[in-house]
Amino acid sequence: MLDFTDRVVIVTGAGRGIGRAYARLLAERGAAVIVNDLGGDTDGRNPSDGPAATVVAEIKADGGTAVANTDSVADPEGAQSIVATAVAEFGRVDAVINNAGIYSLGRFEDLPIEVFQDFLNVHYTGSLLLSRAAWPHLSESGQGRIVNTVSSALAGQPDMVHYGAAKGAVYGLTRNLAVAGASRGIKVNAIAPGAGTRMLQLAAPALPAGTVEFMNEHMPPELVAPVGAYLAHNECSLTGEVLNAAGGYVSRMVMVNTAGIHDPKLTPETVAERLEEITDTTNAQPADLSFPT
Repeated sequence: MLDFTDRVVIVTGAGRGIGRAYARLLAERGAAVIVNDLGGDTDGRNPSDGPAATVVAEIKADGGTAVANTDSVADPEGAQSIVATAVAEFGRVDAVINNAGIYSLGRFEDLPIEVFQDFLNVHYTGSLLLSRAAWPHLSESGQGRIVNTVSSALAGQPDMVHYGAAKGAVYGLTRNLAVAGASRGIKVNAIAPGAGTRMLQLAAPALPAGTVEFMNEHMPPELVAPVGAYLAHNECSLTGEVLNAAGGYVSRMVMVNTAGIHDPKLTPETVAERLEEITDTTNAQPADLSFPT
């Protein structure tokens, strides 16, 4: 059994959905959990203390240990406050799950530029700020873990440029933090979840008919939580990886390099003529992390 006794884990966006499932599972396994949630709408507006407080009450009713926090991860002072809450209440930070996010659909040409910045602020900058604030404590732990949240939308989905691009930034952050944390014993990975949540309802217009109904029935947040819990555990052996998790299915998301071609006299015409060879994934290899030697 992967036990979290004496470990302190911060979970952002933990007032509902997948974050709530993370918090409850970790507490059930013995972790002291900081349940962070702004408590707002899916676009981040109308904050409320209710969701975080409710999850803390649920955890305590089950005999677990948790404390609520409602600061915004997108605010530098908020990120510092989240970590300060963990240290003040429990004396340490061993793992961070960056799960907080906002969501909406919109055509690229119609969305105000402020929307793109909002999505970067919450998804990318929020993950960056909290990881940065927790970094000294994760280093001190010697077995620190960071779990970020990405999405299949980073590979391209209809009406999700603002969302998918922000998640792509989180992917790059994950890979680079894995390199930065290696010498400190910090492992950094990401999860690409699929579950029936309130955000899924907003995605319905961009999804095939019946998708939302299927996911609500067969893909509960509780089937994502075990993957997040593993990545947050000190026995996790991965770093710089992304695991897809949905409905009990788990797989690895990989960026690859194809074998490609080599031509010292390369011309644009060569690229055009040999494009099939360049893009052939038959002997593709995962893109390796470059750790300092």
